[in-house]
Amino acid sequence: MWRADLAAVDDRLAGLLCDEERARAERMIDERARRLWVRSRGILRALLGRYLQRDPGTLRFNLHPHGKPALLGGGTAFNLSHSGTLALYALSASGEVGVDVQTDRRRMDETAIARRFLNATDVRRLAQLPPPERRSEFLRAWVRHEAALKCRDAGFRADAETSAALGTAGAPGELWIADLDAGPGVAAALACEEGPRELRCWEW
Repeated sequence: MWRADLAAVDDRLAGLLCDEERARAERMIDERARRLWVRSRGILRALLGRYLQRDPGTLRFNLHPHGKPALLGGGTAFNLSHSGTLALYALSASGEVGVDVQTDRRRMDETAIARRFLNATDVRRLAQLPPPERRSEFLRAWVRHEAALKCRDAGFRADAETSAALGTAGAPGELWIADLDAGPGVAAALACEEGPRELRCWEW
């Protein structure tokens, strides 16, 4: 695992992006979103290049059916997520991974969103909590849900039926899912096909 503050990243990393990535960035209307996306992709390339001992600028990617990026030709599995200026990166040599991070910023109807996207167990648990606790527990359940979807390439924000089918650790074929400490006011989770022998997080 790697953690990065995108606000502090050197913009020279943009030079690692391929032509397709640069074109995608240029299509983004929001300048701040474009800058953060370019930095997040630059770090991804730098990390993969370091682990694979390859020139980061030569790496090529393809997409799984629901849009999860992967290295062309296979190799190290990876996933990334960023919320605001905080980015998390997961890399694995032993199976698919998914990571999600959310900062507690936006107002939302947690109960309504949970009913649409989360499994019945999470919905019942959230409904029993007072509003302050419900917010933090919703974010915790949400990032676990998103990390699992990304690990399985199950599609963005799949519905509650899909969420229930994904499962968590405890039975054959289910995912290993863990909460991550990404700082105050932040919820983050990691999902893996296999539980890691060692889970460590470095700062970029």
